Amino acid sequence: MSTRNKVFDDFSQLFTNAMGVAQGAKTEAETAMKSWMDRWLADRQLVTREEFDAVRAMAQKAREENEALKARIEALEAAANKG
Repeated sequence: MSTRNKVFDDFSQLFTNAMGVAQGAKTEAETAMKSWMDRWLADRQLVTREEFDAVRAMAQKAREENEALKARIEALEAAANKG
């Protein structure tokens, strides 16, 4: 009976150690994949979401200013044509 418990204890310990090794390998693989993806994205010169949103906001502001200037020019031309 005690031999049987020893076998189960040994098997349990082996399984626990294997799970620890597997968890370590998983963490190492995730770290390596993240590093690879970061390098790959950096090589593609992609912008971050924050940079994209900032440039989009600047473009929107420029469009609005352009429309305001266009309306002002039209108003000045209309006034010049009347006078």
